[in-house]
Amino acid sequence: MAGDFSGHRHSPGLGKPDFCPDNRAMNDTPEQRGFVFPGTLEITVMGAADIGLDALMVHTLESMGLLWHPETLRSKPSTKGNYIAVTVGFHADDREQYDAAHEALRALPEVKWTL
Repeated sequence: MAGDFSGHRHSPGLGKPDFCPDNRAMNDTPEQRGFVFPGTLEITVMGAADIGLDALMVHTLESMGLLWHPETLRSKPSTKGNYIAVTVGFHADDREQYDAAHEALRALPEVKWTL
């Protein structure tokens, strides 16, 4: 059947499907979803394109003693080229290190926001 997803069987007519995926993860708290510690996580900062945001980001992570992975560093300019999003992967031992990285980067006046 077109549009059918593996692992999901649907009733031939209207009504409820006869099989539903396990949605227990939807009840997890945000702290429990998508993060595995220790591990490599990505963080993205956005700001003006002409300020060397990539170097500022890397310097900030290094000054916190966090190990970043050069092969993960990438950037994407805005359509008009006025802004840039810079993403890098870094090692975090726990949620506190991850949150601290966001906080330190958000505190920089050059950073408009983090993701």
